[in-house]
Amino acid sequence: MQEYVVNRPDEGAMERVLRKNSDNAAGVILRLAWQAGLLRDEIQRLTWAQIDFLDQRITLPDRAVPISEELADWLAELRRSRNRRSEVVVLSDRDQKPLTPQSISRLARTALDKEGQTAIRLIDLRHDFILRQLEEHDWQYVSRITGVEAAALNVHFAGHLKEKKVSTRIHRDEPAQIDEFALWKLLQTERATPAGVTLWLTWQMGLRLEEIVGLTWDQVDLKGERLLLPDREMALTSGVHGVLKELSAAAESEFVLTTPRSGQPYDRTRLSKLVRGVLIRGGLDNVTLRDLRLDCDIRVGGENQVIAYVRRRQSVTRNEVMELLGVSKTTAYNRLKQMVRRGKLTQIGARYYLREAVVPPERQETVILEYLSKEGFAYRQDIARILRIDPRQCRPILQRMVAAGQIVQERQRYTLKREA
Repeated sequence: MQEYVVNRPDEGAMERVLRKNSDNAAGVILRLAWQAGLLRDEIQRLTWAQIDFLDQRITLPDRAVPISEELADWLAELRRSRNRRSEVVVLSDRDQKPLTPQSISRLARTALDKEGQTAIRLIDLRHDFILRQLEEHDWQYVSRITGVEAAALNVHFAGHLKEKKVSTRIHRDEPAQIDEFALWKLLQTERATPAGVTLWLTWQMGLRLEEIVGLTWDQVDLKGERLLLPDREMALTSGVHGVLKELSAAAESEFVLTTPRSGQPYDRTRLSKLVRGVLIRGGLDNVTLRDLRLDCDIRVGGENQVIAYVRRRQSVTRNEVMELLGVSKTTAYNRLKQMVRRGKLTQIGARYYLREAVVPPERQETVILEYLSKEGFAYRQDIARILRIDPRQCRPILQRMVAAGQIVQERQRYTLKREA
């Protein structure tokens, strides 16, 4: 069997190669291999539909690969320069047609040779990506974003790491950015399982693990919708209340969480491992219970800040939430989407309003038609007033209705379409 060889490129040389190939096919190929760890066939078949610029990730058939803001911006600029001529990302410089796998290898080889990286193959760039990820993350995360199984990570890559082994610890200098959509989906899937209840109580109530394993039913007031802990009393969220109510129907112990076989309460270590496995399966392998507890503290106060801001300013954008809460673009987007899902806010275009303060999107067209039927005509400012939104938000709504033949635009005025 052929030996599995891993050659790591010189980082400085790679930076120079990328600068010299800033706007050609070789640059696209090298970036996707070195900065995203894609295989040659994945590079060849990659389409723009697979690149999620909002969440900064590339979605492949077997995995999703997070990409840096720098790479996302570079790819976005490449797409703009192409003027959407092709859905395929990697195209020939000469005729702007998709490349063959052999041409991809040749372009990469030529660009690397010019910078003295003659021993580096295209696959080595992917290997270097894997090693850089292993230096920062645990094997579960790296396995998920690269598609390489744990055994292969140990066999082929552990020897190239400083500690000569693949770490199972989470290495992180800053708190994790939690994918709230993925977590919410996981909560619905796990529901009233021991791991699910632990996640509910941690993320929505901020309970510590020792409080969860020791929680008894006499501390749970389902009728009053509250938890009675030794040092504090807490109102149950609707989600936690529903899960605990479901769990209480089959309760046979004084403890809320008990092991399936013995019926005894969980110990911290066993429950922690159980939850860890569930988080990994749900694609949240870089998240810990401590992260969820901290996020609960931030989220509860953060939502109040957002609501207070909207009450003062009438609306808020994702960028304003980023600045207000000091969070990333993805976290701000997820926070707003979750507030929309819970009925706290309504999204209209790129702005978010208090739900009760505006006409909801599903009723906007009806309200506009009723107003025009009564008044005869309206200006955009009139529409903004009756919908209670910013006048700039009205333009796409009115344009859509004009295109659909529902209304007619006559200079600055809008009227109902006259019957022939």
